[in-house]
Amino acid sequence: MRTIRYRDAVREAIAEEMERDERVLIMGEEVGHYQGAYKVTEGLLDRFTDKRVIDTPIAEAGFAGIGIGAAMVGLRPIVEFMTWNFSFVAFDQIVQNAAKIHQMSGGQISVPIVFRGPNGAARQVSSQHSHAVEPFYCSVPGMYVVAPSTPRDVKGLLKTSIRSNNPVIFLEGETIYGVKGEVPDLPEDGADGELIAFGKARIAREGTDCTIVTWGSPYYTVLEAAEVLAKEGIECEVVDPRTIRPLDVDTIVKSVEKTNRCVVVHEHWPYGGPGAEIVDQVQSRAFDYLDAPIGRVAGLDVPMPYATNLEETVLPTVERVIDAVKGVTYRS
Repeated sequence: MRTIRYRDAVREAIAEEMERDERVLIMGEEVGHYQGAYKVTEGLLDRFTDKRVIDTPIAEAGFAGIGIGAAMVGLRPIVEFMTWNFSFVAFDQIVQNAAKIHQMSGGQISVPIVFRGPNGAARQVSSQHSHAVEPFYCSVPGMYVVAPSTPRDVKGLLKTSIRSNNPVIFLEGETIYGVKGEVPDLPEDGADGELIAFGKARIAREGTDCTIVTWGSPYYTVLEAAEVLAKEGIECEVVDPRTIRPLDVDTIVKSVEKTNRCVVVHEHWPYGGPGAEIVDQVQSRAFDYLDAPIGRVAGLDVPMPYATNLEETVLPTVERVIDAVKGVTYRS
């Protein structure tokens, strides 16, 4: 095992898959000569040339459409959005074409494409650049939605995504590109490296008193809160779904059956979305095991402010997670 940054794990996954399969290419704004807005694609242009590392104009609808067309004729494009906020310009291409062509063609045409980039608040970039977009995309059938929290998961899940024959929405935490974590050693020549299957949640921390379900950037907030709560005698079990669609409801429910309490923590707005879906699934399948109503800690229901102090108020915090857990465990 090695310890590397989240962004380096993303780069390794892309490079290994491009080396393995000449049909894989990456396109997006500043992915080539600038080495990536977040330096995720650093070095790939020199290694794979501008035939497969393609700088695009600032035209998300255009290059998303080109990527979908390329996938339809047998290539395996990775389309990078500089931030997922910019994907709204390409919403028609993603939802009306990528997600539906396989079904509308009677299964004759596949769209093996990965749309990836940083998701969520990036710190002081205000309302139009701080969306956590999983609520928009997880409601659309025909696509996978992946939201890895750790370097190991981001690498293994991205490799799986690139090999998928279906469109994948791949959400990388914008504030955790520098987070370090363990990943398996580099594969030997010809080896695949670690692949992580969709729909398999991970128990990130064992506990007996409350299940906390979280993903992406808030994952680290939850781990910090869990350590604080442990000092007060409240042991939380942290479940990281890793993929939002498909969602591993079985693992979440099994954890709730053990702890009898549940809190869901996410960055997106509280109205609707995967947070609400998880609450519904848990109360539907584990109602008789619950000793308290399910708690939620979400981004506040407002456009993201610019000021740092206000932004910190809007996003999930350690204190809000602690309060939510104490609420469902009836601790003062």
